Amino acid sequence: MTSTSYLDLSDGRSIAYRFTPGNGPVIVFLPGYMSDMAGSKAAALFDMARASGLPCLLFDYSGCGESPGDFADGTLSRWKAEVLALIAALETDEKIVLVGSSMGGWLMLMAGLALGDRLAGLVGIAAAPDFTEWGIPQMDKALLADGETIFEDNPYGPEPTPTHPGFWADGQANLMLEGEIAIDAPVRLLHGQRDADVPWDIALQLAERLRSQDVQVTLVKDGDHRLSRDSDIRLLLRTVAELVLPRAPEASAES
Repeated sequence: MTSTSYLDLSDGRSIAYRFTPGNGPVIVFLPGYMSDMAGSKAAALFDMARASGLPCLLFDYSGCGESPGDFADGTLSRWKAEVLALIAALETDEKIVLVGSSMGGWLMLMAGLALGDRLAGLVGIAAAPDFTEWGIPQMDKALLADGETIFEDNPYGPEPTPTHPGFWADGQANLMLEGEIAIDAPVRLLHGQRDADVPWDIALQLAERLRSQDVQVTLVKDGDHRLSRDSDIRLLLRTVAELVLPRAPEASAES
């Protein structure tokens, strides 16, 4: 994988990213909550893009991974601005395919709306729009509304997972599943039916809300939240490839 570079923003933030150039739509991977660009799905996408001559952008949100900052300052709106700043810094007119994992699946909707006609497609992996609404008990919402940080058991590491009041409030201001989502680009949603973090019916709700008529939901019966097994990653790569690689001309119906 290429070395890490940094994009300095006007407010002092410095965003770590890796980019491989190429021709065709730019694949942009959006990690999940408290995740980063070093994961297996991000690395596999980067390797596929480089082998196929496609551009691909990986990055860490401020306060995550190799990007400095305080995670407690992170919000969806803040991280969306970082996504758009990185895309603008590429200085390319190529279309964009956003690939969002978990929280990144919520963020891809927000960034996709902002990209408008530049959006070539979305691929969600256990996409989790609105999890500040359906994923947090009412009692904890009251604590967050009072400015307290809540902590939950973390099945993926020794430290508990925090939800900070600023992130929660921003999430509540950016709920997606309450009305039509004005995205017309192709959308592919991959979701494991053994996902213990994001119920798989969220994928069906999202498909219903998207305005696009080209939406496909793929349910992996024995898949968990991460969808990071070899078979899951092969599914992801096939799904992304169908959106970004040129298709061979279809045979004539008369042939």
